[in-house]
Amino acid sequence: MINSNIFNHINMLKTTSDASWRRNEVLANNIANNTTPGYKRKDINFEEQLRREMKRNGSPRNLNLSRLDAKIYTDNANFSYRLDGNNVDVDTEGVKLAANQLKYNGLIEIMNRKFSGLRSVMQK
Repeated sequence: MINSNIFNHINMLKTTSDASWRRNEVLANNIANNTTPGYKRKDINFEEQLRREMKRNGSPRNLNLSRLDAKIYTDNANFSYRLDGNNVDVDTEGVKLAANQLKYNGLIEIMNRKFSGLRSVMQK
């Protein structure tokens, strides 16, 4: 990470993209375990943490990124779609994976544009 509040928005994008990448891994793991008896779907609660930090600090420049952690949690642990105790719906996971991949690609595109702008300014 870049150690300056001036670049905190870039650090926030990096932290958010890392969380999105981790969610891709978790969702892919859910899909891979959709036939495992007793398996419970997992997810990441990063967006809620980010919303709380944004509300607390008001600006990306003031965010304390060390408070943000993409923690994995078990979703609907007491709920099952099937008799074997598994609660993974492959179709839902596929949609969530596709949506998350679009988010990740968007974050990477934004970061690329930010760095391209910085590169342009430094060359002048």
